[in-house]
Amino acid sequence: MGISLNPSTILSGQGIDVSSLVQQIISSQSGELTVWQNESTTLASQNGVLQGIENDLTNLQTAVQALDSPTGALSANAVTSSDTSVLNASVSGTPTAGNYQVDVNSLATQGTLYTSAVSGGANASFLTNDATTGDLQLQVGGSSGQTYDIPITQGSNDTLTTLASYINSQSSANNWGVTASVVTDATGSWLEIQSQNTGSPGALAITNNSNTSLNFATPVGGTNASLTVNGVPFSSASNTVTGAIPGVTLSLASQSPGNPVEVSVGPDTDQITTAINNFVTAYNQLIGDINAQYQVTGDTTGATSAPPLESDTSLRSLQSSILADASYALPNATSGTTVNGGFINLASLGINMNNDGTLTVGTNAAGQSLSQIVADNPSEVLNFFQNSSSTGFADSFNADLTNLTDPTTGPLNADIAQNTATEQDLSNSIQNFETQLNTEQTALTSQFDSVNASLQAYPLLLQEVTETLGTLGSGTSSTGELISSEPTLTSGL
Repeated sequence: MGISLNPSTILSGQGIDVSSLVQQIISSQSGELTVWQNESTTLASQNGVLQGIENDLTNLQTAVQALDSPTGALSANAVTSSDTSVLNASVSGTPTAGNYQVDVNSLATQGTLYTSAVSGGANASFLTNDATTGDLQLQVGGSSGQTYDIPITQGSNDTLTTLASYINSQSSANNWGVTASVVTDATGSWLEIQSQNTGSPGALAITNNSNTSLNFATPVGGTNASLTVNGVPFSSASNTVTGAIPGVTLSLASQSPGNPVEVSVGPDTDQITTAINNFVTAYNQLIGDINAQYQVTGDTTGATSAPPLESDTSLRSLQSSILADASYALPNATSGTTVNGGFINLASLGINMNNDGTLTVGTNAAGQSLSQIVADNPSEVLNFFQNSSSTGFADSFNADLTNLTDPTTGPLNADIAQNTATEQDLSNSIQNFETQLNTEQTALTSQFDSVNASLQAYPLLLQEVTETLGTLGSGTSSTGELISSEPTLTSGL
């Protein structure tokens, strides 16, 4: 770009616009800088898209690994109860598939002790024969359980109200495992002591009662739950029963002797279906984001723009690999023999590929839905995705994804690393060039400031010269010619 100046302007005393002139010169030299900056912006945009697709790839591998794991969703079991009003069942380990007949004869109960109504009410002393002290001994846990001494002192804990408070404080401080309360109705007030535990550990008894008018009834409760599983008897101190069915926890709700409840252990079809649908979602996200890099868009003016990775060969290679993985079929599936009950590829499970490479969960050629196939053929579905020879769909897909997501050799990660290195080189070049331009700008500014000072002083200098010449007298030369007193000046500028 040429730099032009107007002579009439610069000789008038106005001088030059130093800042504008220097900027024009610098701008004429900074074309390469603009190219580098545009390249850097393009690389940053590409890396952003590459990282997004790499994240999609990682998410897809997580979904595939869930289908490939021997202890994952495809191997999960669910437990159901035929009568939840009697008992509920849940997985607490690794249960063995099968059906179990559970007969709940009785529930585990809390031990309870209570007295007859006390004459005089809750705040009257129950000590007898003018005694000032008395004693109770409470046994918790049956005949072999712990016995706790309860000394009674007049004015301290010799009423139902104060005794209940004393028992509760001792139980809390010393872990007796009981709760005392005063109950009042139309017949009067009495003391009730209830165990905090069920079964035999919660059985209660009074083993000594001295100098009190408290009349304790026969203890109730404190018995274990009784049940049979496939005819085998079990006793449990809690209504939450573990061990009767390996890997299963039974929560007893009511007794129903003679009416067995069927507990069924089998594949968790909900977990299996969810895991497969999660794979389809992650796969479609990846394919959709790859496809977007091959869709040219336009604006309102008709101008078109290509996506950042339209010409990226690594992305093309990745797309081909993922589509091939999704089209995988079990080995020997085309040999003419029935393999894995006919469930040999995604389409046989009702998962069909669309024209754009995405997947849709629908029905297979026989009209079966995915959930129906999972419910009716859980072992075949498991064998399709993973097997002992590591030739299942998820086995193969996961192995390929491990290579594709490798931090060093994975195609997208390699592209990101290369772009990042190139972007850093450009950044260094841009920084060095900008430093050079700044140095030149400083030098030019100084130079043109000096020139500008001279140009601004020119009219005054011209006036002084003109006035000086005007004071010179006219005369005749040695040849007799008349010398003019008004010389004609010719500017050399």
